[in-house]
Order: sequence, then structure tokens, then C-alpha cells
Amino acid sequence: MSRLQGPSPLKRKRPDSNTPSGSLTEHERLLYDLIRSKQDMAIWTRDMKRETNLPDNVVTKSLKSLQTKKLIKEVVNIQNKGRKHYIATEFEPSMEITGGTWYAEGNLDTEFINFLKKHCVKIIYEQKVTTLEGILDTIRRSRAFNVEFTSQQVEEIVNSLVLDNEIMEVKSNGIGEFDSIPVGRVCYTCASKGNNGEPKIGAMASIPCGVCPQISLCTPDGIISPKTCVYFTKWLDF
Repeated sequence: MSRLQGPSPLKRKRPDSNTPSGSLTEHERLLYDLIRSKQDMAIWTRDMKRETNLPDNVVTKSLKSLQTKKLIKEVVNIQNKGRKHYIATEFEPSMEITGGTWYAEGNLDTEFINFLKKHCVKIIYEQKVTTLEGILDTIRRSRAFNVEFTSQQVEEIVNSLVLDNEIMEVKSNGIGEFDSIPVGRVCYTCASKGNNGEPKIGAMASIPCGVCPQISLCTPDGIISPKTCVYFTKWLDF
């Protein structure tokens, strides 16, 4: 759970002016310049040998020396975990290499994902009903994470919670607890559970507004309105 405290691992590091890059051998300099030129994409050892035409033993020895001098580091490529990739220490590997926020050291970070899912459920529970933007804004203001999430990443988590029946996706009707959310806007509310832990269909799950194709045209005083809606009236009576 290191991403919940301390400096963000996704942030690019600044080069250390005190690194011994000036005391490199000819072979070390050749490899270092090649690795550094790849920036955040890293490079596979076989590609190093092909591009530099250096013998295997020279490449191996030079890489160890560069690592000792803390000029390069080995990174895990989630697409090719069996291949050794190296990157200059002043860069952090790209999402294509690491797999993005959901991965740590080449493995799916289930502990981190589960923590974020619980955090999202807590936000929705406390706010009763909220939008994707509301969840993202609350996460950013909470400072519980040192990773800067995108709207797409939070949407992935929220969608998984919907599939797990932890929360429900509905559309705002602009009334009651939805009064601060524009009519027709997709929002989320917690799914209540029975004693056996199984999801239970509650009032919000059966509300006709959530599946109404005309919800975007529905307004409190419009032609299409909750006040004149037969289905909404039946739901209230139920």
C-alpha cells in the first residue's frame, strides 16, 4: 500500500547532478546513452546488444556497473515479464511498461484496487447519491492517495462496483436527494444488502426514472414531469 503515503511513484524524477556519469568507460557510456534515449519506454537487453554490437559479457558487465552507479535500473514489463528491461533512473516507466495505476512491480495490485473500491463505496454511502465527477473530486480532496487518478480510471472502479452489486447506477430525476444533480445525469447510490450479504433490490433500484428513455426531457414543471408521470406515481404508491 505504498501508494497511500510518501512520494508518488508515478512522478518523474529529476536527474541527480551528483551521479558519476562522467566517469564511465566507453562501453558504459554507449549503453547509458542508448538507455537514456529511450526515456520512459525502457529497452530490452537483446535490443541493446543489437543496437550497440557489443558482446554479451561486455553488456552484462556494463549494465551491472551502471546499476551500481545508480544511473539505470531494471523495470518489469508486464507484456514481457521474462525479458530484462532497463531505464535511466531519472525516468519512471510509462504505463505501457508498468500497466498503469493498477499494477505494482509488474503484478496487478489487488490490495490497492480493493482499497480504492472501498473508498469509493464510502464516498457514495456518505453522499447518498453522487456522480462520477463528485467521486473523483472527493478522492482528490481527501488526499488519501498520492496517485493522480483520471476520470476514466475512477469510472473503471465504479463500473466494477456496479457489476459486483456494491452500488447502483441510476439517472437523476432532479427531485429529493437528486435535486443537486441535473435531470438525466448518470449517478450512483449504494445498494442495500440483506442479512445474508446478497444484494437486495430496494426502492432506488426499481425507480422507473432509472430506465426511462425520456429522462433527459423530464423536468419538474415540463410536459414530461414526475408530477404527471403515471409510472412514477405508481412507484410512489407502491
